[in-house]
Amino acid sequence: MVLLPPVVFGGLVIALWTWKCCMMVIFQNKIIYMPGLPPNARRETIAEYRNQCSGIEWREVRIKPMDGTKISLCVASVNNIDVCDTRIVYILYFQGNASSIPPRLPFLSPVLRMLGDRSLRDVPVRYTIVCCSYRGYWTSKGRPSEKGIAMDAAASLVWIRDDFLQHGGNLTDSIPIVIWGQSIGAGVATNLAAQAHLFQRTESKPPVSLQALILETPFISVRTMLETLYPQKWLPYRHLWPFLWNHLDSSKALGLMRERFTRAGIESPKVIILEAGKDELVPRGHGAVLEKRCRDVGLSVEKRTIGGAFHTEVMVRPEGRMAVVEAVQKLSERLFSQSRGEG
Repeated sequence: MVLLPPVVFGGLVIALWTWKCCMMVIFQNKIIYMPGLPPNARRETIAEYRNQCSGIEWREVRIKPMDGTKISLCVASVNNIDVCDTRIVYILYFQGNASSIPPRLPFLSPVLRMLGDRSLRDVPVRYTIVCCSYRGYWTSKGRPSEKGIAMDAAASLVWIRDDFLQHGGNLTDSIPIVIWGQSIGAGVATNLAAQAHLFQRTESKPPVSLQALILETPFISVRTMLETLYPQKWLPYRHLWPFLWNHLDSSKALGLMRERFTRAGIESPKVIILEAGKDELVPRGHGAVLEKRCRDVGLSVEKRTIGGAFHTEVMVRPEGRMAVVEAVQKLSERLFSQSRGEG
């Protein structure tokens, strides 16, 4: 009888741990993806942020991935196609795990505005940013999961190919594209980039030339984030990684991208890593690990730290926006240098 209270207490602790572990595994999609935060996230509109978008006109486009789920894209362009003579660069953007696309538009718009203004001084280039609203986010239907979001990303790439053809592009022309992901979106971006077959030409679609991969405040993988959030080895949560069905493993995806692009005879993109100097969620070591991974597999990589920025503030800071603008502008100058010489 003396041992009964400690046994009962110990049993309750073990039961509580087991219950929490089970809940973390079962509800991992809801823990990782938070489309309902803040509470009004799914009801926000583009119009509410129009006055903060530097004159950039955004529009909503509806598409369907392979499984038929209706998802939304937020699209904006600068510079008229008639002036640019089919010189087009697309930027495919993937957001972080919370909120929706409209609140991000005031920070994406200056990037697009600066790119447009700078190109008009030399050879005009039409820049188009395509923001993918994952399933379950904003006005998109369905529920978020890594597998589902991968289909959304692939469908966004198909839409870009169709849009290119509608604006005078040819099936034989290669479509220059930059893939840009923030936080969890960086994992979505690397997963998409690892699917080399999605970039190759088909009978009805032109090839896509992935010029750059911008990873804003990326983490290595969901597994490493578990270890970051629960560093104590005696806690069971960090040991739940075998039960994950959401991996978002950028380290692995970068290696696969390099391997598959080489095998397909496709030039690998440059990787730009933007880390926040005061990131309160992702330790600085994650960016360094991904930079080393790129170098180990033979990818061109550049890592920049945006001083004083917290996890979601890289695009709030002028240095963060300028880092993206300079990266895209450099690749545009390289792509269209022949046209500049002819002019």
